Amino acid sequence: MDRLQNFGFVLKDVSRLYIKRFEERAAVGLSMTLAQCKALVILFKNEGISQKRLSELSDIEPMTLVRILDRMEAEGYIERRADPADRRARTLFVTPKASPLLNQIWAVASATRNEILAGLSTEERNTLMSLLERVHENLLSLKPLADSAPTVSKKTAPR
Repeated sequence: MDRLQNFGFVLKDVSRLYIKRFEERAAVGLSMTLAQCKALVILFKNEGISQKRLSELSDIEPMTLVRILDRMEAEGYIERRADPADRRARTLFVTPKASPLLNQIWAVASATRNEILAGLSTEERNTLMSLLERVHENLLSLKPLADSAPTVSKKTAPR
């Protein structure tokens, strides 16, 4: 059997298991989900963006993101400010209070990463990241298919 046949399944399962482990650690140390951590980290790297743009960057549904942001705003980790270019819009910023939380998120991510990459040398870890980054670039460069239906060869039944 060709090992590459299972590429997508293995990739998805590695992602699922990583998320599960990260959330186990985050629940204990941070009382946060991966989505909450992701939103805060992406916002930290992109301060001044809109909720819509944060939703796009984080791949979090807008309604879910609103709840996450409402909670973080109530806890003093983010603030919404009026957009100077559009009086109807709001922009998002991280507050100084979020700094220790961001450090904790990075610590949870580091501990999780070290745990799941145990047994891989530094060179193997770097090779893994290089290969995944190339696969990621390939995926980003793909143009949408004209027909969204999957192309599966149909075998005709004998008559």
